[in-house]
Amino acid sequence: MGLFDWLRGRRRPEIAADLWAQTVAGLPFLAVLTVDEQKRLKLLAEEFLAEKEFSTGGGLELNDAMCVAIAAQGCLPILEFGLSAYRGWVGIVIYPDEFVVPRQMADEDGVVHEYDDVLSGEAWEGGPLIISWRDAQMAGDGYNVVIHEFAHKLDMLNGEADGIPALHAGLPVDRWEKVFFAAWEDFCQRVDSGEETRIDPYASEHPAEFFAVLSENFFEQPALLTAEYPELYALLRDYYRQDPLARLAA
Repeated sequence: MGLFDWLRGRRRPEIAADLWAQTVAGLPFLAVLTVDEQKRLKLLAEEFLAEKEFSTGGGLELNDAMCVAIAAQGCLPILEFGLSAYRGWVGIVIYPDEFVVPRQMADEDGVVHEYDDVLSGEAWEGGPLIISWRDAQMAGDGYNVVIHEFAHKLDMLNGEADGIPALHAGLPVDRWEKVFFAAWEDFCQRVDSGEETRIDPYASEHPAEFFAVLSENFFEQPALLTAEYPELYALLRDYYRQDPLARLAA
C-alpha cells in the first residue's frame, strides 16, 4: 500500500522502510542521527504526514518521495518538541522551481508600488508553507530551504516572525536577546562592510531571516556556526535540545 493510500484511508501513514532509508541516506545531516533518533524522527514524520496536506503548483506531480523528504527535514527541528510545535496550519504547497509572489509596498510619500518577488520558499503566518522542489533538492551543503521555512513557522508560533521563537522553560528571553541580537548586529556589520561571509548574507535582511538561515547552518554546518558564533551555536543547541556538532564527532 502506497503512502497516498494510507492518507486516503485516514490512518497514520507508514513510511516504507526502503523509502525512509533512501531519504536518510541522501541527507547527510539525517544520516548522522543515532538509530534511536532516526526511529523517533520517522514516527514524527509519519504523524506529520497524517496531519498536514500536501499539494503542488506549476504542473508538478506529487509523489511519496517528495512528501517524505520534506516531512523528514521539516520534523528534524522539532524532534525534541513534538508535532504540537507546528500547530495552527496544515498546508504545504510544492512548486517545481522558484515561484513569483506579487507584493505591494508604500513608500515614505504613501505611494504604493507593486512588484513581483521571486522566492524559493515562503511561510505564511497561520497559512501554508510553500517550497520550491528544485531548491529542496539542494539540501545537504549548508543550504536548506525546508529547514529555513519550518524555522519561520517556529518563529511564528508566538506571533509575527521576529527572530525570537517561543522559548521553553530554562531558556530565558533575556539570554536569547543578548546572544542572538549581538550576533545578528555583528553579522550585519560584516555584510555591510563588503565581507564575503561563509554564512548566507541574506541572514542580514531581518532577525527572522537570521534565525532561519542560522537554523540551516545549525543542522547542516554546525562546525561553521560554532567557529563563527560559538555562543549562538550554544543558544540554538539549548533551544532545539539537539547537538549536531556532537553527532558529527560520534
